[in-house]
Amino acid sequence: MMTMTKLHLAAIIAITAPTYRTDAFLLSPTPPLLAASRPTSTTSLNMNKKAKGKKGGGGGGFAKKVITNNIKIKKKPANPNFVYAGDIRPHEQSPTRIVDPDVVLSIPDYAIDGRPKKTGGRDIEIKSPQDIVKMRASGKAARQVLDIAGRIVKAGVTTDEIDAAVHAACMERGAYPSPLNYRNFPKSCCTSVNEVICHGIPDMRPLEDGDIVNIDITVYLDGFHGDCSEMFVVGGKEALDEKGQKLIQTTYDCWVQSMELVKPGVNYNVIGKSIQDYVTPRGFSSVRAFCGHGIGDVFHCAPNIYHYTVNQPLEDIVAGHVFTIEPMICEGLHEPYSWPDDWTATTVDGGRSSQFEHTLLVTEDGVEALTGKLEDSPLQFWEEESAIRKGIWLGTSGNARERAEELNDSKVEAK
Repeated sequence: MMTMTKLHLAAIIAITAPTYRTDAFLLSPTPPLLAASRPTSTTSLNMNKKAKGKKGGGGGGFAKKVITNNIKIKKKPANPNFVYAGDIRPHEQSPTRIVDPDVVLSIPDYAIDGRPKKTGGRDIEIKSPQDIVKMRASGKAARQVLDIAGRIVKAGVTTDEIDAAVHAACMERGAYPSPLNYRNFPKSCCTSVNEVICHGIPDMRPLEDGDIVNIDITVYLDGFHGDCSEMFVVGGKEALDEKGQKLIQTTYDCWVQSMELVKPGVNYNVIGKSIQDYVTPRGFSSVRAFCGHGIGDVFHCAPNIYHYTVNQPLEDIVAGHVFTIEPMICEGLHEPYSWPDDWTATTVDGGRSSQFEHTLLVTEDGVEALTGKLEDSPLQFWEEESAIRKGIWLGTSGNARERAEELNDSKVEAK
């Protein structure tokens, strides 16, 4: 998932953090959304204490119980002169969904006022064993929520219904849906359809056969974020044209190829080079305006993970680093184009875009997907037909390879 950028037709100006440009979420005004019950010793609210005394905090807070009907979404007036790049149009949005802090284990520091306080600093953090235990739990929860969302993708279902399912699944796991009120984002997940590159806001548009949909899930569980996304095809492979199939397959394969290279001692610049070298000869382009990111108790932190060639050395990968790789691959031009909602980023030419994402943990012998698929996760056609590694990918470490082999064997037996 991504941070703050202003997008224009031919150029992009990234609004950066003091030390790192994180893969960007955009600004969009919306009111506070936490159902404000008084915290108790069991809610373990993980608020940043440094925020005390600062002006400009959100109203509501924990002083007053809020119900959905009380929330009024502030929307920009429609711009009748806005020219859309493709066929997707914004539809009506439902009221922002509520989080009761008594239900979740902890809430992020931006949950009330929309302003993240912690940045993570300049250095890439090496996660402690205790951190890794919690990140495994948040990663597993994110995967479970993503699988739930994917199962309801079909013609006639709205992305708002997907958001409702995501929100409920997070609550069932005691997790806060990380996108919700992050820099005032109004929903609990991002749903990006066809030409939408990223940050699509769930709304009342019914999905149609042949649509390609990226569902981007991040959960905040017990103080740590887990972040993943995946493509889904409405109506299945047979409903998708050949070029769309090639787009998703190329995106998946370039992503897996880049993750296969991750291990201690390798420079971070190999990731982007691998992705660009794979997609360009196949007639596709990799988005440069958004990047992957470090993740932990902070949603977006060092390092930046570029999905294109960077012709200079970056830092070396070290065991204990945790970050996302999430290439966004386009049929045509890679430049994004911002809708008036200041969040939705589409391709500038209306061509379709595809994306996959894992939260990855670097181990002594390779890398593991903390958001890897589970026993009941679906096997998609691009996994079965991968030119890089067939079947579900869980990592390159000995443990990950062994688990993937068992999981893929069980999928074969189940057919």
